Amino acid sequence: MTNHQIAVIVLAGGQSSRMGRDKALLEIEGKSLLQRALEVAAVVTPAVYVLTAWPDRYRSTLTETSQFLVEYNPGSGPLVALTQGLTEIAAEWILLLACDLPLLDAQIIQNWANQLTEFPPSTLAVVPYQNSRWEPLCGFYRQQSLPSLQSFIDKGGRSFQVWLNQIPAIPLPVGEREAVMLSNCNTLEEFEQLKGKMGNG
Repeated sequence: MTNHQIAVIVLAGGQSSRMGRDKALLEIEGKSLLQRALEVAAVVTPAVYVLTAWPDRYRSTLTETSQFLVEYNPGSGPLVALTQGLTEIAAEWILLLACDLPLLDAQIIQNWANQLTEFPPSTLAVVPYQNSRWEPLCGFYRQQSLPSLQSFIDKGGRSFQVWLNQIPAIPLPVGEREAVMLSNCNTLEEFEQLKGKMGNG
């Protein structure tokens, strides 16, 4: 898949309320979680965006190829954030990434991206799926999914799980490596556990 057909949005707009401090700026081996996510994203495409309401907070973290997309409706959740991305970015696919995935693996993400050309044009999303749940914050969304998403939100929808079950979405199988990669951290305790996993990896 050629690079201009895919863009990456890294979400850095959450309140990190359970963490007690900004998750995006937590560091592992001298790099913030946001910086790690941006470096993985840059392996897939040069079109990398940080969606946040606070660009000044993260300016020092930007990699050379990434740029800001200023969130116009902060605190509204990732579905609304994806809507903004699909509206403002011209790419056939958008890979949506949470910034709190410390174990992101560029090889796995690239393998998934390479598969996108195999799916029919009717496919609106390609998202990891495990334990009967989608993993939407590490998933690919086609530009054509925007009308469906906008309609869902306009009717009061806020759940990725509900929306993805309503549209032609392809589940990406999650094996052991992928499951580890999808581990996220909402508390400092979870963060320390994930840092331990990295040390043992």
